[in-house]
Amino acid sequence: MPTLRQLATLCLLAVLAACDAGVVSTESNPATNSASNAQAAGLSQGEYVARLGNCVACHTVEGGEPLAGGLEMNVPMLGNIYTTNITPDPETGIGNYSFEDFDRAMRHGQTPQGRMYPAMPYTSYAKMSEQDMRALYDFLMNEVEAVNQANLPPEIPGWKNVRWAMGIWNLLAHDNRPYTPDDSQSAQWNRGAYLVEGLGHCGACHTPRGLLLQEKGLDSSDSDFLAGAPLDFWSASALNGNSLSGRGRWDVEDHAEFLRSGRNRFGTAVGTMVEVINNSTRHMSDADINAMAVYLDSLPATEDQGTFTYDATQRDRLTSLNFSAPGAQVYYEYCSNCHVTSGLGYYPYQPPLAGNPGVLDEDASTLINMTLNGSLRIVSSAGPATTDMPYFRQLLNDQQIADVLTYIRSSWGNDASPVSVQDVAEIRAATDPTQNDDIFVLRMK
Repeated sequence: MPTLRQLATLCLLAVLAACDAGVVSTESNPATNSASNAQAAGLSQGEYVARLGNCVACHTVEGGEPLAGGLEMNVPMLGNIYTTNITPDPETGIGNYSFEDFDRAMRHGQTPQGRMYPAMPYTSYAKMSEQDMRALYDFLMNEVEAVNQANLPPEIPGWKNVRWAMGIWNLLAHDNRPYTPDDSQSAQWNRGAYLVEGLGHCGACHTPRGLLLQEKGLDSSDSDFLAGAPLDFWSASALNGNSLSGRGRWDVEDHAEFLRSGRNRFGTAVGTMVEVINNSTRHMSDADINAMAVYLDSLPATEDQGTFTYDATQRDRLTSLNFSAPGAQVYYEYCSNCHVTSGLGYYPYQPPLAGNPGVLDEDASTLINMTLNGSLRIVSSAGPATTDMPYFRQLLNDQQIADVLTYIRSSWGNDASPVSVQDVAEIRAATDPTQNDDIFVLRMK
């Protein structure tokens, strides 16, 4: 049990953490100042920074006014909150925020109204440069149309509301220092690190969380960073160099193609990653896309997963109408038109299943969720849009889905664990749109 002195010390530290640390001042640096890349993309610096940070994904709801808030988000163990109005409306938005107020919210999760839960990824935005922060503030105040729309109250019982403790949480789990370029790395790598670790807040989804629900790693110096994590009935896959479930077989061009178009020879963006492609990365300059690709390509593997070798056995059985393997006939009837009997798909329009990192992920949640509920369509300027994944919730029962996904995860050289009927049933119930809206509730974006 903590002593009274320890509790008093924690409270004092929390008070100190709540104090205004002042606006961060950073020297202009090509790795952390987005001005030239914004110009290359044909946008103002502030709008470009908003694209890099994907502000619209959380602060705009379908059919709603841009950046007026209202998206439901889940805070684990507490309840649901709603994203806020960040238009310059002085009554319901941030129109009365000074730059100091805005900077404090973005870096410390502290607004004039109180502390924020880290569902707002200020732990990543803290890495932003002064130049980008001022540009974003100017964009929101002067280029965004003001919308008078009141924020929705949180759905958290009063006794569970622990916003007061976020100062302590920040002390234990938050690093508010802006990104400092690593002199041992290239300028391109540093730009990629600034985008991935900071504005892109990739770790919010792809990094596992600890006991305090904090990201276990905040940058490439920690092996937990981007090592993959469960996310509301999805699996945000590993972005490190693991050879099967990670990106170890991708080269720089594969990473760049995926960020630019949402697809490459290994697979296609699914789940909320589709929103990242549609709203953020496809709007980036080529230089920034390549910088992120260089950085991601540098992340080492955290485990030896062996190699993938294609095996044509199941292809030959399917083409000869041999459906002896459980799930084979379901695959042939419902999946092979897009993904082919070979499991190789129709690149670049339909993704392969053979050797696909998402298929080989230890956590099959994404495959189950997609099969039940489908996936969003990628909007791409690089040729025709990838056909969206249809939903099979009403066509296939739990046993059929478990069988076909187990078949996919064990065919054409894939060697992943089987999918259980219980796992399918659990995700079916949890994502049933007629019973609840958990399919749309995201812990992080």
